[in-house]
Amino acid sequence: MIKERIILGIDPGTTITGYGVIVVENNKARVITMGVIKLTGLSDHYSKLKKIFERILSLIDEFHPDEIAIEAPFYGKNVQSMLKLGRAQGVAMAAALYRSLPIFEYAPRKIKMAITGNGNASKEQVARLLENILDINNMPDGLDASDGLAAAVCHSFQKQMPGKDTGKKSWKEFIRNNPGRVKGL
Repeated sequence: MIKERIILGIDPGTTITGYGVIVVENNKARVITMGVIKLTGLSDHYSKLKKIFERILSLIDEFHPDEIAIEAPFYGKNVQSMLKLGRAQGVAMAAALYRSLPIFEYAPRKIKMAITGNGNASKEQVARLLENILDINNMPDGLDASDGLAAAVCHSFQKQMPGKDTGKKSWKEFIRNNPGRVKGL
């Protein structure tokens, strides 16, 4: 019997942070909830960071995820935007760390590749495929919630890959586990 896993996916942003919570049981995922944290009414960047931290913490306390999957910020043309996104990601990660949850970070291209098979897919393509994969009838407006959901689904796919090893191993351990694959010098 395979234990179910609950995954919280987060797409950090300084205007809108998207999130999605899925449960995976027997390699089948279903949506528990998805939504956004709107930060537009807040006047300063620090108030936005505080709200992200508090809301992610409340999601963790409400849904009790086993793991957090978060989209990594990517470098665009504006360094200041990249720094602000990194801070948003950092406070979301801090909320997970505060509750001692493991965090898995994925590049936007990796998430798109996992969902669509194309690392250059549009956000709209990702959202449409998520509707099909998860049998979602009413995808929320905007693409931030679906981006958070995509991070969670990407992570669930990574964990399902047979033989996929996420931990670093030493050569000594490899030799010990694979004696038939090592030839003497």
